Order: sequence, then C-alpha cells, then structure tokens
Amino acid sequence: MKILFAASEAYPLVKTGGLGDVIYSLPRALQKEGAEVRVILPAYRLVLEQMSQLHIAGWLQVQGAGRMHDVRILETSDRHLGVPLLLVDAPALFDRPGNPYLHPDGYNWHDNAERFTVFSRAVARLSGNADLLEWKPDVVHCHDWQTGLVPALVSLEAEPPASIYTIHNLSYAGVFSHEEFERLDLPREWWSTHLMEFFGNFSMLKAGIIFADHITTVSPTYAEEIQTPGFGYGFDGVLRAMKHKLTGILNGIDQEVWNPATDSYLPYHYSLKHHYMAGKRKNKEALLRQSGLEPSEQDLDTPLAGFIGRLVEQKGIDLLLDALPALMDKHDLRLVVLGSGEHHFENALRELAALYPERVLVTLGYSEELAHRIEAASDLFVMPSRFEPCGLNQLYSLRYGTPPVVHAVGGLADTVVDATPENIEAGRATGFVFDHPSPEALTGALERALELYRQPNTWRRLVRTAMSQDFGWTHSARQYMELYERVSAVRA
Repeated sequence: MKILFAASEAYPLVKTGGLGDVIYSLPRALQKEGAEVRVILPAYRLVLEQMSQLHIAGWLQVQGAGRMHDVRILETSDRHLGVPLLLVDAPALFDRPGNPYLHPDGYNWHDNAERFTVFSRAVARLSGNADLLEWKPDVVHCHDWQTGLVPALVSLEAEPPASIYTIHNLSYAGVFSHEEFERLDLPREWWSTHLMEFFGNFSMLKAGIIFADHITTVSPTYAEEIQTPGFGYGFDGVLRAMKHKLTGILNGIDQEVWNPATDSYLPYHYSLKHHYMAGKRKNKEALLRQSGLEPSEQDLDTPLAGFIGRLVEQKGIDLLLDALPALMDKHDLRLVVLGSGEHHFENALRELAALYPERVLVTLGYSEELAHRIEAASDLFVMPSRFEPCGLNQLYSLRYGTPPVVHAVGGLADTVVDATPENIEAGRATGFVFDHPSPEALTGALERALELYRQPNTWRRLVRTAMSQDFGWTHSARQYMELYERVSAVRA
C-alpha cells in the first residue's frame, strides 16, 4: 500500500500546532504496519535550511493566480521524518521568512490562496502520474484546508488514486473570495453551493469534504460534534450530508518522543516502574529554579498546574483567567503558562503574573524543551478548551503522570476519565472533567483536583492510572490501514 501524505507542516522541520506532530508520527506508525509512505511539503525557506541532501526529481509548470510557476520537485534522503520526504519548491511563494501561513509581523500572507493552490496542483499531478517520481500512490492522504483542493484536482487526473481528507480543526476553513477563485483559474463548474461555494466565497476545506473519497476527523466525538450547528462553523449541513463517508479516528502520540523515562529535555527521568512521584518532584524543583525561584520544601508541596497552548478563546484561556484570582486567593496553588496568541490575553497574563509574583509563571512564545519540562514538572494540566478536535497535550500529560483538567468536548471527552469516587474506586479515573465552558465549572473541577491532591495515596493511584494509558499510534494506524484498503479497493 503506497500512501502519499500531503500537508503544510511536519515536526521537527516546521510546526505551528498539533498537525505538525501528526505528520511526523502517523506516517512512521503506518510504515511499521507495512505501508510505503512518503510525505510532501511546501519547500519553505525554513525547511530548505535544514536539508543536508537534496536532488531535483523533476520540474512542473503549475498554474497560479494569473501566472505560471516553474516548480521544482525535490527529493531528500534526509531522515528528519523517518520516511521519504518530497518538497514542492516554488520560491516566489515559499522562500520567505515567517511561519507557513503568517508574515513575521503576524498577519496572513496576502497570497495564501495561490500558495496552497499551487502546492495542491503539484501534489495532484504527482499523485496521478508515475512518470516524474517513478512512484504512484494508491492513496493520497490530505490534511486541513491547505490541501483541501487536492482531492478535487486529483479527480481531474486520468488515473487518480483514492483520496482521504483529514479535518484537524474545522474552524480554519481556507475561505477566499470569488475573485480569488477566478484568478486561480479553477473549473467554473466548481463554483456551486453543492461543491466549493461557501456563503458567497469559496472554501478549500469544503472542497476536501466534497471531493474526497473519505473524510476523517481526529476523534470519534469530534466527528459527531461537527455535524451540529454549535461546532460545525457553517459546515454542519454538508457534513451531515456526507456522514456516510465520515469517520472519527483518534490521534495518537509518539511514545518515543514523549517518554519521561528517556526524554532528553528532562533533567530527571522517571517511569511508572521507577520513582515516578520522586521524578516528578525533582523535575518540579528544576523547573522552579529555571524560573528564577529557590524552592523550599513547602514550594515543592504546593500543587503546580500547567497550561500550554495558543492564547485564544478556543483554548479557554479566558475561562482560566477569570477563574484564577479567586482560586489563587483561596488555595495554595502555582501556575506555569507557555503560549502566545491574542495580545489582550498576553497582557492579562502579564498582569496576573505581576499580581501573583512567584506563583504565576508566564513564558510568552513557544519552546519544545520547556513544553516537555512543564509536562513533567506539573501536578495538574489545565485544558479548558471550548472545543478540541483531539488534543495532544492531555495525552502527553497522561503519559507524564500529570492528571489533566478538561472540558468534556472532542478528543478530551474521548481520552480523559473523570475522577469521580466510582471511577477512582474502579481504577478508571485519569483526570478531571467539567461539562460547561464557564469559569465556575472550571473552578469546580480544579477544586476537586486540589482536594484530591491533598490525599497522597489516592493521588498516587490516579497518577498511576494516568500513566498506564496507551495512546500510541498502533491502534489508530491500523484503523487507517483498513480505511486505505477499503477506499483504494473501491477506486480500483
């Protein structure tokens, strides 16, 4: 089974969120299941700077927005991803600073529609023709709006492979104007409410939904949620119409990268079998020292809650900000935050850190090393997301013995078992779950967690159960393999 993964980012080459982690770990898991997987990315400047070995596989002329682009297809034997990597090199579109989607000053690149249309056209050409690479996929697996046009463009090829389209986050829909649609010279018949038109604009994400042979999302609960008005972002109707080809497959995590027993970012290693409580305490002490504190034994006994994520309403940072002052005044609690996002949330965190010096520790930005250290050092991990397609940090937290406090949505609902007395007694509890996205509900869940933290034997049992969970990729990779076999058999 030959699979081509088309995506806009992949850890460790270029990453803005969970998508990058998935494009790193899922292909490797599929390879272990016997698939022959290649990943194709845009040749961003940042990616090319990390490549040690490249050769030109061939050239394509690709239509952009009112102009043609001479596109190089690059192959590399570099093993950053653990699977073969292809790059679509169109310097006018991808040789620039910033991240894949944004100018360094934080605004969207003005030509994002053209950039990812050219990328998608190149992917479709390579998918439908074996001549250039001497390799033709059975399935092209596309991810998020940036590759939403691929299934549509693949359908124009003489011998198209099957196409799978994964929605990692429905709120990013790749919406552009009718004028942009025409400039890109897309087939006019695609401008239709039944195809790509979306409330007077066109949506690349909708193109993927309509044209793909099968759609997946990243958790079973999210697959149900997005068919409702509350979570559907205007796509709930089309998703209900397409539910016959919609499946929720839970994301996994790379358990080699995220392993407290071997994690190179951690000053102290630990595992379920070796000193997990002592190891977490030593990592907490190291993190507090890294933050400029000289922690006493009382400081080490104080529960440390972690938050890592984008500072946007989706992640519920406003709920946490509203809940914290009363919690900090009432309870002996410390919070460590790593993230960036909307300026008013960043400013609110700065103000909170000034109000509670040495108790609210804030790092604005992102650091992979610090993310690993926070997971290991924290006693609790807070994820009050309003919606969460899958979520990865709660899975990392379980792996690191850091019970998560989560809102019961999407993948959070699928992966965290609430620490009710019944679930604790049955040995099922792994974290703390609340049902309503409000500061009051979050406060209630955190207070339950703090009460349990003061019961060392019960807390240790909760941590052990959390660390015993297996959210590796093996089961999900097998589900994908079964899906690939099914859709490619129909296509054949």
